[in-house]
Amino acid sequence: MRVVHSKAPLRLGLAGGGTDVSPYSDQFGGLVLNATISLSTHVHIRFLNEEQVVFEATDFNVKEVLPLSREFELSGSLILHRAVYNKIVDKFNNGKPLPIHVVSYSDAPPGSGVGSSSALVVALVQAYQELLSLPLGEYDIAHLAYEIERIDCNMSGGKQDQYAAAFGGFNFMEFHENDNVIVNPLRIKEDIKLELESRLLLYHTGKSRESAKIIEQQIEATKHIDGVALNAMHEIRTIAVKMKELLLKGDVITFLEVLGQSWNAKKSAASGISNQYIDEIALAAVLAGASSLKISGAGGGGFMMIAVSPENRNNVVRALSHFSGQFFSFKFVESGVKSWKSN
Repeated sequence: MRVVHSKAPLRLGLAGGGTDVSPYSDQFGGLVLNATISLSTHVHIRFLNEEQVVFEATDFNVKEVLPLSREFELSGSLILHRAVYNKIVDKFNNGKPLPIHVVSYSDAPPGSGVGSSSALVVALVQAYQELLSLPLGEYDIAHLAYEIERIDCNMSGGKQDQYAAAFGGFNFMEFHENDNVIVNPLRIKEDIKLELESRLLLYHTGKSRESAKIIEQQIEATKHIDGVALNAMHEIRTIAVKMKELLLKGDVITFLEVLGQSWNAKKSAASGISNQYIDEIALAAVLAGASSLKISGAGGGGFMMIAVSPENRNNVVRALSHFSGQFFSFKFVESGVKSWKSN
């Protein structure tokens, strides 16, 4: 029996993260700079002969075997698998249940700040698109994934992750009211990408975090006009524009310096974005020669981007060996979500 496969890339949040979250994006317009990397979320779907539905996340070692149904309650560990199934059956299969086995896993640990939850939803939607030959483009897939995650599942967060996973590459994204999203792909020269890769280390802090709690604090804080958090969000938005210009000009050194400024502004947007453990890692990295750093995503843990000159890379690696995290090799990738079939 044929199997459908899909993979959606994870992303690094370079600048503007948080401005894509309502109500800030509705009031002021969000601006985000991100780039997809060579870590992905993977999905495999095949039809079953049995009258059942099987959802399985092998990276979490969780499996659900359910009686065939057109709709499942949105609960349990595999709520996203259930929610995507519900949406596809209702919207694209005339309410007719699908006897299928869905398997997923990610190349990154959970709660890493690289958009893995949204990449999962995008990969799931893309796999169903391949399975059922649905007429969905990148914007359709990203918006549907956003709707499933943020509205159907009521999970707090922004919009950038779904669009990054769907489109891939370096993108400067605009977020406006009424779910108006514009993705501006950036044409970055190969030597600039290589220079960035040579000057960036990707370090998982060893601590996952619940981004929803941080984002909810940020939402509340930005409701107060002229507050510290709101001003920080404005600065984050301004820095995103500056970093886009530096990237297009190929000024990698200044770009990475401003990356650190973006992190400092981000820490003022909500409590919990940084903590003592992250600060200790950051200090050790800087003392070993890092020029700047930033947590990718909402903060609190997950992946840290560390800017360092090539000659100091190994010094930083050795300095952080005393902590419980680990380094991940990566490259920037241009492709968004993909799908294919096999026997």
